[in-house]
Amino acid sequence: MVDPEHTAPFPVFKTAANPSVTEPASTPEANDEPLLIDRARSGDLEAYDELIRRHQERIYGTVCHMTSNHEDANDLTQETFIKAFQALKSFKGGSSFYTWIYRIAVNKTINFLKLRKNRASMSLNDLDFNAENDPDLVALVSDKTPRRDAGLTELQEKLNEAMGKLSDVHRLVVTLHDVQGVPHEEIAQIMECNVGTVRSRLFYARQQLQGYLSDYLK
Repeated sequence: MVDPEHTAPFPVFKTAANPSVTEPASTPEANDEPLLIDRARSGDLEAYDELIRRHQERIYGTVCHMTSNHEDANDLTQETFIKAFQALKSFKGGSSFYTWIYRIAVNKTINFLKLRKNRASMSLNDLDFNAENDPDLVALVSDKTPRRDAGLTELQEKLNEAMGKLSDVHRLVVTLHDVQGVPHEEIAQIMECNVGTVRSRLFYARQQLQGYLSDYLK
């Protein structure tokens, strides 16, 4: 049995228009967040607007990948920040504000998906695949030929279909880790589970996706 703790990481296909996003290193902006949070708790809407500006793009990106619908993602992102503002006094600082608000967004999105049974869609360039073990796939995404264009369109459809077959939690862990570049430890906080569970879910989701696509990639 393959140990999910020791599987090689999948290389992410990146494009200039859609790079993998990782949490920024400590910056002056990040360092002044506690002050902004305190001001926002006191009803300072300008301070909260600044917090929204810093985090809304990543929240929206995650929700959009989960719902595959821009309007739904916009609504859920807005609802996330409204709920966060209402619950701001309950934020104790045990985790980063980024992790706390991500958890709110994730819970809202999972509930939404359960109600609406939407299927998520991912860009081929976002999906993290074990490309070194699939030479045909490497050739497909590397060769700038008519075959590549036609093949990528078909593969995109297969990927969307495969993502739709994953459970909400498995789709979420792939989106957070392989699309957003969120570290395992942060995902564990967001999903309120331990790191081992995150790794196991990610391993299982990748295996499922490769299984769904195995016939196509032969």
